[in-house]
Amino acid sequence: MNILITGGAGFIGSNFIRYYLANNPSDELLNLDLLTYAGNLNNLLDVSNNSKYHFFEGSICDKSTLEEIKKEFEIHAIINFAAETHVDRSIIHPDAFLNTNIWGTYTLLNFAKDNNIRRFIHISTDEVYGSIQSGSFRETDLVNPSSPYSASKASSDLIALSYYKTYGLPVIITRCTNNFGPYQFPEKLIPLFITNLLEGKRVPVYGKGENIREWIHVLDHCSAIELVLKKGKWGEIYNIGSGIEKKNIEITEKILMFLGKDKSSVRYMDDRPGHDFRYSINSSKIRELHWKPQYSFDEALYDTVKWYKENKWWWGPLKQVKANEF
Repeated sequence: MNILITGGAGFIGSNFIRYYLANNPSDELLNLDLLTYAGNLNNLLDVSNNSKYHFFEGSICDKSTLEEIKKEFEIHAIINFAAETHVDRSIIHPDAFLNTNIWGTYTLLNFAKDNNIRRFIHISTDEVYGSIQSGSFRETDLVNPSSPYSASKASSDLIALSYYKTYGLPVIITRCTNNFGPYQFPEKLIPLFITNLLEGKRVPVYGKGENIREWIHVLDHCSAIELVLKKGKWGEIYNIGSGIEKKNIEITEKILMFLGKDKSSVRYMDDRPGHDFRYSINSSKIRELHWKPQYSFDEALYDTVKWYKENKWWWGPLKQVKANEF
């Protein structure tokens, strides 16, 4: 099977490519990525010479790029990781989010419809549901996004589902909780805090750090996507979560402990606009397909801290280029 992976040079996409190649050596992976600030071919150095991996630079908004790839490879499935994802950036510059996340998804869906793609896996987020005080969101709950980022993802989800209902396109949507692990761009909470502390800087905590998120190791997310690709039902949404919920301040304190720092390294900041208090999803539907997370949170977080300590060659240049944004 030939699979077009969009956004494969990003954090989750690159981890998926590495994971999938190791477990499916006969399949071909075609990685289309525009290489914006969060797309990084250094994420994939270890597979760059794999004969089953092929890279194409370009935008999912550009139909001609997709047609060029089709001339070289028959495409059987699409997994759409490509997205603008950072909430803070979406508040300041929402236009890029609307373009990539909505128009880009629309362009991919049309390409898939016109070329009889067998499976279209659209990678979404639990943020489309909005905040929940108690309990957990199910796939049948209404979306209620709070930021331009989550609104653009909710929009793309609805467009994707419409292509299943209207055209019979074999669309499946996954909505995952907060990911962490190696190769995550150092603007997100865990890698930002680790790298700031390694540089002797303080870490910025919104409000009192009481906001709650559900956390999952990126490779557990990858295994769930592989399962949905092979066994998921068309037209369905699958929540992917670990059930592990942590306050932001709890995450902060664990990272401080792992790096031998104290609370003087914390800088409390005014809360950001529209900051959702708690995310939580019910993942029983995908667990019925015999999936469950394999990674212990504390061990995986410790391993993530260790990875960033040992790989400043990877994140150091990224933070230098974007120093004014951290």
